[in-house]
Amino acid sequence: MQHPDPSYLLEKTGITYPPIGFYDVPEYAAFAPVMETKACVFAYFKQWQKGKSLLLSKKQYGCPGAGKWLCSVQTRSREAFIKFLADEEGLKANHELMGLWLDEEKPYKQQHEHLLIGPLQPDHNEYLKTVTFFVNPDQLSILAIGAQLYSRPRESPVIAPFGSGCMQLVSLFPNLEEPQAIIGATDMAMRKYLPPEILAFTMTRPMFERLCSLDRNSYLEKRFLSELMKARDN
Repeated sequence: MQHPDPSYLLEKTGITYPPIGFYDVPEYAAFAPVMETKACVFAYFKQWQKGKSLLLSKKQYGCPGAGKWLCSVQTRSREAFIKFLADEEGLKANHELMGLWLDEEKPYKQQHEHLLIGPLQPDHNEYLKTVTFFVNPDQLSILAIGAQLYSRPRESPVIAPFGSGCMQLVSLFPNLEEPQAIIGATDMAMRKYLPPEILAFTMTRPMFERLCSLDRNSYLEKRFLSELMKARDN
């Protein structure tokens, strides 16, 4: 399976952080160097920039939230989750709303034993589930335009759902086979690991392929983008 090339997209958007892939793999040796997680997955943001991949499994997932939402491990009872998220974290107005959200959202279903979060691996595109770009507001707007190029009225090619930072990497997508993107890194608990001006723009593999197919006949060569870049240079 051919791996899309994001180089033109990165050049036109000015994105300097390497894209990060979420992989579901039977073996992880080819992803070396690999780190085992002992904390929030975003605590390894700087390590991703150095070419390292983060390994997760049902036995080793670090944060209990990642265990539940990425690895389908029940790390707390329903009641304990509700109390923690609603009372300790204050993320919903009451237990009822927190419970409704908790019951509605479903964890990512692993296909293989290992999950990897890290630099893109062109030779393993068949295991790629999502791709994340770390962007400033200007870059977010450029990508969001590309994500909606083929959308019809009332379709939602870009969403910004409530959830943890790791959920926004994969489990909050309604269908990973559809072209869609999530505006992420809106979870206050993980934002301390990112530069203050940076958000995440995570996309399914079909959306990644779509954005990588943009060429010099697209909006990336039109007036609005050139004017934006010129304004930032002044």
